[in-house]
Amino acid sequence: MNDREAVKQYYDDAPQSEWSRLELNPWEFLINCTFIDGYIRPGERVLDLGGGPGRYSIHLAKRGAEVTLVDLSDGNIGLAREKALAAGVSIEARQGDALDPASLPEGPFDHVLCMGPLYHLLVREERLRAIKNCLARLKRGGKLFAAFISIYSDMIYRLGRLDSWPEGILGIDATESERRYYSALKAGGEYAGEAFTRAYFTSPEGALSHFEGFPLKKLHFLGSEGLLAARRDWLSLTHEQRDAWLGLSLETCEMPALLSWSEHFLYIGEKTGRIDI
Repeated sequence: MNDREAVKQYYDDAPQSEWSRLELNPWEFLINCTFIDGYIRPGERVLDLGGGPGRYSIHLAKRGAEVTLVDLSDGNIGLAREKALAAGVSIEARQGDALDPASLPEGPFDHVLCMGPLYHLLVREERLRAIKNCLARLKRGGKLFAAFISIYSDMIYRLGRLDSWPEGILGIDATESERRYYSALKAGGEYAGEAFTRAYFTSPEGALSHFEGFPLKKLHFLGSEGLLAARRDWLSLTHEQRDAWLGLSLETCEMPALLSWSEHFLYIGEKTGRIDI
């Protein structure tokens, strides 16, 4: 089974898990949406490439955007349609591959979200091709929103679940994938390989390097969870506590010194010129 087949099967088997992930631990979604909502207006066309089960698509449709969701997983597409119907909004949801231009809708779109594909493309050339395919469908002056998994994410995840840390994960019982990941973590580099499925993890510098040479003006680069990635007690907080922590995270999530606190990074850029297809 190749990498994309493995990723597709992972999401086909459990689309509800991805939907629930942003419900139980919503910091990533709330912070990302705060930035996204600052740019996307009612009536604008949005391509949500790799949009999973539709969290961002449905949110933007509720705000009046005209959204097309494309995802590799048929399971994600099916759940996105169900969730959109339940929410009383209309989105177009179709199967497609970020690396296959023929499977993607024609532009131009006012904005393109690439919130999932770069998580699972293990080869740099493929990640650059996905970004190129996004930009080819984005109008000049439109905004690209592209997400990455942080090289620090597995460590942060385990810090929120100290009692689940496997004994010997860094010792003789560690798998080859674990050894490779933690070597990359300690070096501040990147890892591409087996994880929760086939996945790519990178540093802030590694993420930003993908946009060099493209006709893009960087507007924001942030840690999507702010200060809160390791916290798993959202539901126990009062509304006032949630608002206070969210506010502090929004004020600090673009500080370079705090990017390592997040499990995900979000790049926001404005297209400034033509992209050759």
